[in-house]
Amino acid sequence: MIRKLESYFDRLWPINRSITGNGNRQTLKILSEIIDLKVDEILSGTKCFDWVIPDEWNVKEAWIKNSSGKIIVDFKDNNLHLLGYSVPFHGFMPLSKLEKHLFSMPDQPDVIPYLTSYYDKNWGFCLPHNQLQSLAKGHYEVLIDAELNPKGSMSIGEAILKGETDREILFSTYICHPSLANNELSGPLATAFIYSMLKKQKKRRYTYRFVFLPESIGSIYYLSVYGDYFKEKLVAGYIVNCLGTSRKYTYKKSRRGNTLTDRAAELMLKELEENYLIEDFSPTGSDEKHYCSPGFNLPVGSLMTDKYATYEEYHTSADNKSFISFEALEKSINRYLEIIYILKNNYTYRNLMPYGEPQLGKRHLFPSIGSQKNKDGFFVALKWVLNYSDGTNDLIQIAHRSGISYSLLVNAATQLLVSGLLEIVE
Repeated sequence: MIRKLESYFDRLWPINRSITGNGNRQTLKILSEIIDLKVDEILSGTKCFDWVIPDEWNVKEAWIKNSSGKIIVDFKDNNLHLLGYSVPFHGFMPLSKLEKHLFSMPDQPDVIPYLTSYYDKNWGFCLPHNQLQSLAKGHYEVLIDAELNPKGSMSIGEAILKGETDREILFSTYICHPSLANNELSGPLATAFIYSMLKKQKKRRYTYRFVFLPESIGSIYYLSVYGDYFKEKLVAGYIVNCLGTSRKYTYKKSRRGNTLTDRAAELMLKELEENYLIEDFSPTGSDEKHYCSPGFNLPVGSLMTDKYATYEEYHTSADNKSFISFEALEKSINRYLEIIYILKNNYTYRNLMPYGEPQLGKRHLFPSIGSQKNKDGFFVALKWVLNYSDGTNDLIQIAHRSGISYSLLVNAATQLLVSGLLEIVE
């Protein structure tokens, strides 16, 4: 998997992505080699709640030349150089006037910041602060060969894996950041590979929905179409992003705080990670703030390694290939697959012989010669599942309370179900 992840990363890295544009279509086309994406185009001007899909933005070239005619800042070198959604412009001006359109980070003088102006018409360039400080007085030529097309559209990718039920688990990721590794490409790559692994399964309990959206405006549009449906059908959901580093995991809870989404993620971390952080929901950050907005209040959380806005490289040119690890990205994919395992095997059971402990030996669930050496083994798991299967506790609750491995509890519950000692409570 690691080689494939890196190969797709290298192809996707140079593409100029934004909330609309050909770069998003190209990105979805490449990802369609991994995941069976259906791509929809939402026309510019389409209303969705309090928002409107903006004009489509595409860039051919953008640069700044000094008085000698030398290009000193070039969109072709790094697409972060151009302020996102810059309007078309061509002109000559002195440095004093140009500086109003130049953006840098004095506290990180060697990196290019990532900045946008989606909804206020503007133009500009981003560059390292050291380079900005070194610009000589004189006149400069500026070209931004870009188009804002009111007859354009916003691209959205979607894939659905049908399950035995129409109750759904959602994986939502975004495709609107140009040339950012952890904050952008780790999300769509992880989501696509999670799909490819799930597709191999012959039997799926839940239906899985995967969506690739421009951040905020994309999820807001998607909720305007599917929000009420999700309120009825969504069992769990995750925003998939910031998964490419080998630092400790952060899980950000849903707004409700104790949903199946949250409990499955917390159990996975408890069982597999020694050092992790669990955060309560806050209405800032990524698309979870839209899925968890009060009108929907959906069970959507997010598992990350380096959480957005908490690491120095965030939204700068330093969030590049050298910053991430493909081994760490593979691990993150596997951590999400562990969450899926927890979700699909989580049932609430009822003990059909609740008066005293049923005789397990005659059902071949207990050794004929007693032993006290199985305190943490399968037989103890049997007893925990039997005792707490009162129709109110699911397996995740039993795992948290007992401290017994979830997979062992799943095995125990399966054997008890086959033996006629349990029934599933829907």
